Formats: sequence, structure tokens, C-alpha cells
Amino acid sequence: MAMKNGVMIIGGGLAGCEAAWQLARAGVYVELYEMRPNLMTPAHNTPNLGELVCSNSLGSYKLENASGLLKEEMRELGSLIIEAADASRVPAGGALAVDREMFSRYITEKIEKHPNISVIRQEVRAIPEGRHTVIATGPLSSPAISDAIRRIVKRDYLYFYDAAAPIVVKDSLDLGKIFKASRYGRGEDYLNCPMTKEEYERFWHELVNARTVALKEFEDQKVFEGCMPIEVMAKRGIDTLRFGPLKPVGLSDPRTGKEPYAVVQLRQDNRMATLYNMVGFQTNLLFGEQKRVFSMIPGMENAEFVRYGVMHRNTYINSPKLLNSHYRLRDNPYIYFAGQITGVEGYVESASSGLVVGLTLGLLLNGRQPVYFPDTTAIGALANYISDPNIEDFQPMNVNFGIIAPLDVKIRSRRERNIRLSERSLEIISRIKADIGLQNCGIY
Repeated sequence: MAMKNGVMIIGGGLAGCEAAWQLARAGVYVELYEMRPNLMTPAHNTPNLGELVCSNSLGSYKLENASGLLKEEMRELGSLIIEAADASRVPAGGALAVDREMFSRYITEKIEKHPNISVIRQEVRAIPEGRHTVIATGPLSSPAISDAIRRIVKRDYLYFYDAAAPIVVKDSLDLGKIFKASRYGRGEDYLNCPMTKEEYERFWHELVNARTVALKEFEDQKVFEGCMPIEVMAKRGIDTLRFGPLKPVGLSDPRTGKEPYAVVQLRQDNRMATLYNMVGFQTNLLFGEQKRVFSMIPGMENAEFVRYGVMHRNTYINSPKLLNSHYRLRDNPYIYFAGQITGVEGYVESASSGLVVGLTLGLLLNGRQPVYFPDTTAIGALANYISDPNIEDFQPMNVNFGIIAPLDVKIRSRRERNIRLSERSLEIISRIKADIGLQNCGIY
């Protein structure tokens, strides 16, 4: 039976693990419930905690990018997820990409070995009353817990469709047609498949006419812009992909010395560099169609796919009407939400919500006031976005400088402005860290 003074966390994804870690280092006992492997989801393949089900990239690590700022804030606050990403990093230009198996194993071992955390491998079908509970079940919540959440929030879920990109074996690629390079000469972290105008147009025509998996269960197919299936994007116009994931800008084909008409990029997916994923190629095409159409890409004629792209329904609650900036239900002081179910979009964004919840509950249960992250920080900007009651048409959101409070002075250079915003934010995070007494050993 659960300890009455412990915290129950439902879901062993990035947000749930981050919340558990922060609570545990604050001396709080945690029971972390994960239904896998007893009950799997359509997107997961392993029983590991913190498994990545889409890309292996956690986004930019540079401070001129809001995603990079968010990572640095979390790193300063002792994030387990960022620690795991740093430990399992693979080359990816300006992005923080990981060996996904090493990443999830690292998280699993850390969580399972912590004396303040008990991992319980079973499905939770009801939400307890009167006990501090963190609901971090993710966008693929089981039917039983979904019904329980629906009763708690007393309103219908919102939802959108999300998609994952294929992964191929490097040795199956024709490297004579592919060149290594990152954009603007920043290393050689990507494999690039250049396409001529004729090759691109043939590929585009087959892509937009390829057969897709029928999503019979739902008529209203909402697709999140940041993870749009490649075939949906292509149907917006013949040149749309050339200004999106297939843009050739900043790349020069060494065989011609010129910029290709279009480029398909492949990013390293594991530490051994034996697997590569197709950047921006989230898709809902039938598996046979993926093999047929993607094999038209120069260098991928005989590509071996170890994972085809898949599409699934992601669910999220109407957070602005339900949660405060600590991700707590406004009308129930015992219930917190964390992760993509709150409407934060992205791996690191999900983990950041778990970090806020973990720090908040850790302080409260130690008899202290919870920490408040202002919207001058990336962590705070996300928390304030999902809890803004004035938002009417709530949509999932990645971290971006547009939701971070502006500077008091105008700076014309966007790069310089973003760096200044990042510097300001990290100064605030440093003060918050000192105020709550957050050290490597936890909160005291």
C-alpha cells in the first residue's frame, strides 16, 4: 500500500521521471507507476522509462535559440533528462541528439536505483483522492486512465495527430550519392541526399499521391504544425518542402560545388552511427508506400528501414481553464499534471513541466513556499502560457522567444536580442537556485 505522505506519479515518460527525480532529491518518497511492459502503447517499443518515440533530437543547444535556453535552465537546476541527454549525446550539428537506447537506459537506471523512488509496473485505472498525485500519462494515455482524467477535469480532451519519422540502416545507403555536411560549413554531422529539380518533382508527385493509413476512428484530423506528416506538408504546394525539411540553403554538394535543388537530411540516431533517421519525415503513409516513395530519394534506393514512420493521436487537456502556473489543478490542491498532456509540445518542454512540478511539491512537502518561475525565463514562459486563462483557442506550444517577456531595450539583431534574453534568463535562474537552496544534493 502507498505511503500516505508520499507522492504518486502516473507515467514513466520524460515528465514523470523528471518530477520523480526532483522530488526524490528533495527527500520525498515517490511511487512511480508505469504500465509498460504489461500494457504497451502504439508508439513505444521497450519497457524503458523515458523512451523517445519520435525523433532522437532534443532540439538546438545554442543560447540564441529558445530550445537551447530551456536546456541550459534545466541543466542549472539539476535536470535528470538533460543529464541523460548529455551522457548519451551523438553528433547532430547545433542540436542535442541522443542515442535513444542509451538515453532511456540511463534514465531507467537512475530512477530505479534511487532509494526514494519505487517503480511500480502496473496500469493505474483510478486517481486517488486526498493524495498528492502527478498525472504524467502522456499523449497516449490508456483508456482507463483517460476516463479517470476526464472525470477529474470535468470536460472533454482536446487532441491532435502526431507522427514519427522512419529510421534506416546506414550500411544500406549508397554513400556515393550522399555527402556529409551541416549547414553553413558547421561540421559534417548530417548525411545529405541531394536532389535535382527532376528528381525532386518526381518524388513530390509520388509523395502527394501515395496511400496513407486511414484514421477511421476520428473524422476531425487535427495535425500539430510542428510535427506535420511530410505528405500533408507536400500537399500545400510543390515547393513547400523546399522551404521546409528539404531546404538546400547552406549546403553545397561537393560533387558539383553548387547548392542542390533540394536535400533530404539524415541524422545519426545511435552512438555507433549505424542508424539514421529521416529529418522532418514524420509520416502516415502505409509502410509499403514509405518503402516505395522514400526509395526514390538519391542514395536511399536500397535503404533498409528498421522503423517505419507512424502516426498516432495525442491528447491534451484544456490547461488554461484548468491549471495554474505550477501545473496544479486550480480546484484540487492534490492533483498536478505534467508533460505533453498539458499542451507543452516537445521532449524538453515536457521534461521542464515535470521539473516545475517536482520542485514545487518538493518545497511544499518540506514546509516551504513553492518556487515561481517568471515569464522572463523559458521554464516560466511555458508554465505561464499553459495557465493563461485568457487563451480561448488553446493549441500545443513549443518553447519560443515569442512567449518570453521582451527586453526593456530594442535590439535590431535577432541573434543578439535572443542571446541577451538568454543571459537575462540564466541570471534569474541562478537567483532562484540560490533562493531555494538547490544544490547537487537537492533541496534543503
